[in-house]
Amino acid sequence: MRAVDTSLTPEFWERSAVLLVAATAVTFVLTVTLDAITLRRLRGRAHRQPAHMPHAVEPADRGTSVHC
Repeated sequence: MRAVDTSLTPEFWERSAVLLVAATAVTFVLTVTLDAITLRRLRGRAHRQPAHMPHAVEPADRGTSVHC
């Protein structure tokens, strides 16, 4: 049987560094994109909701509480 050389070469470390940087960049871009989409949706919903409901009943106006 022949012994296999398992030492980590400089080429391995270079490729690992490139892959790490690429994965970090992809994660950053996806996070920023998804955050922007989420904020747009939330802001869109906030603009569509009425600011004040004129006939809304306040909790204090409901009368006597069941709990004593």
